[in-house]
Amino acid sequence: MTELAILFEDAEALVIDKPAGLPLDRPRAGGPSLDDRLDELKLGFQRVPMPVHRLDRDTSGCLLLARNPKALKRFSAAFEEKRVEKRYLGVLAGDIVGEEGTIELALSKVSTAKDGWRMIPARKGKPSVTHWRKLDTRGGLTLVEFRPETGRTHQIRVHAASGLGVPLLGDPVYGAGKGASRTMLHCAALAIPREGKEPVAATSPLPADFTALGFQDG
Repeated sequence: MTELAILFEDAEALVIDKPAGLPLDRPRAGGPSLDDRLDELKLGFQRVPMPVHRLDRDTSGCLLLARNPKALKRFSAAFEEKRVEKRYLGVLAGDIVGEEGTIELALSKVSTAKDGWRMIPARKGKPSVTHWRKLDTRGGLTLVEFRPETGRTHQIRVHAASGLGVPLLGDPVYGAGKGASRTMLHCAALAIPREGKEPVAATSPLPADFTALGFQDG
């Protein structure tokens, strides 16, 4: 079992570098999850730290955990009030038109017996905003920086597929699920402001499966 890298640590916050493939909650079918690893993240504290936000199983990178209930409440409020800066990097399964822009596509959850649940663009859905910038194109793939303003489920994945017209490489739900062993999305940086204190700020290096495609951050 690989050790979880700590990207930021103080008395009220931890930011870990979540590996791709590790779900936050215990899967119904069994198998490892972050739930099983929280004890080892006490790091001398009595309380088990609690995740403040969510990353999909496949998504790697910065994940914030609160080390006490008061911090969890404050950090959760910062996410709700859109005061958290989030920077994601994604590899798209093709080239895109334009260099940068903003995607505003409201999202709604749908469920069918055949396909299970997924998020779709819907006029009556929840407002969802993502700013994006093209960073590099290699071998017919595109590295894009995403800065989501809102934090809807699967927001970047749907905004890539439906807003930019090209899904994330390896995405089995909104794309063909080919070309990579996972959905190629990485939370590269996170910054949360705090009153009277330095912000919680962390950056996560680009994972090996991104650099194997020839991409570099920045």
